Amino acid sequence: MTQRQEADAVPTAGTLLVIGSGLKEYREYLVGPMSRRARAAGLELLLVNNLRPTWQREYFDEIVVANVFDTEVMNATVREIAARRTIVGLLCWDEPLVLDAGLLAAELGVPGLSVRGVRGVRDKDRTRTVLTAAGLRQPGFALTADLDEARAAAERIGYPVVLKPRAMGASIGVVFAADAGELDAAFDTALSASWVDPGPYRASVIVEEYAGGPEISVDGAVHKGEYLPLFLARKYSSDEPYFEEVGHIVDAADPLLADPVLLEVLASAHRALGVEDGITHTELRLTDRGPLIIEVNGRLGGDLIPLLGRIATGLEPGEVLFDVAVGRRPEIAPTRAAVAGIRFGYPEQDCRLDALTVPAAGDAAGLVAAAPMAPPGTVLRLPPGGYLARHSFVVCEADTLAACEQRLDAAAALVRLDASPVGPPAQDAPFAMPAGLLDVDQ
Repeated sequence: MTQRQEADAVPTAGTLLVIGSGLKEYREYLVGPMSRRARAAGLELLLVNNLRPTWQREYFDEIVVANVFDTEVMNATVREIAARRTIVGLLCWDEPLVLDAGLLAAELGVPGLSVRGVRGVRDKDRTRTVLTAAGLRQPGFALTADLDEARAAAERIGYPVVLKPRAMGASIGVVFAADAGELDAAFDTALSASWVDPGPYRASVIVEEYAGGPEISVDGAVHKGEYLPLFLARKYSSDEPYFEEVGHIVDAADPLLADPVLLEVLASAHRALGVEDGITHTELRLTDRGPLIIEVNGRLGGDLIPLLGRIATGLEPGEVLFDVAVGRRPEIAPTRAAVAGIRFGYPEQDCRLDALTVPAAGDAAGLVAAAPMAPPGTVLRLPPGGYLARHSFVVCEADTLAACEQRLDAAAALVRLDASPVGPPAQDAPFAMPAGLLDVDQ
């Protein structure tokens, strides 16, 4: 065994701790391979989750139910587990929990993003500050807590601007303001969304210079500070002023994966932020002056992007998760070359979902998966009254990008939505997380 293999050897006893599981439709494809890899290595899997287990029972040796969104409760729960078990790795892919999980990994002395790294990726203001100081081109930006600060920042930066919560994900609360006449409403929208975050970054809004150009995301593994790109997704978004993500496509042969400028930007950003071990999801704009990082997230991508990556490249993201969690450098060489995409179904206006039918296997060429994202009776609201008002998704694969887009169009056209119109939300109605993102007790 070489020194490198020896240093990267997987522990053969102990417990791999997972904090938060998420929806079955969104995360089981990760948990299954991760569980098999752990058991093959002789490790036990323990889940700390905020809800009673349902589908998770098949994969975990022990499940502890606790309010993981309360920092004190989660810390006490994990410390109690660590007192009776030997924790050899810790995993978390739920955005609101990434900060606490990263700090706990550092406390337990297991591989993780590092204290500096997790603070750098969880706080969008800190990300911008660190990357700017490192010489990476960033848009003008300012952290604001009230409307007067936001107005002053926008005037200083110059219109158009984008306003966003300091630490939310999935483009929730992200709003475009073309001029001063649109700023006040945009700030209210972003600030309202920011209150949902349970961590220390709530009630604050970042105002930043608008960066035009196509959007992409890159999921990558970081092993002992070495950045390893896994797969790249092209993002399809709704029209401004909102940036709702309506779909993604991953092409294993995307030429950007070999672009030296893009790869250097990604590697430099992770070094500057201090990320040591983990999986990250970096979002970028391809501007006329080169790739510009919009944000770095300390977790795998959402929206089933890792599933698209698996279909397109053959890489198994659940196995990569396991490897980085136990300190082993993952294999990142693709084993296949295909194109995979996802399309989300949105209503044309606010509505109550009465019934939904999605296509089955064989109904459309290249259809890999299709599923509803909200049960009947759910009220779906478009921005600014709500976000991610998705009623369904379809996933297709093909040999080429054009063919995949055509197959997604055909599969999405087979979704049948029966809905009733609803009135506008009350002016004082609190912001609610989208139903399609919530795990619920069965």
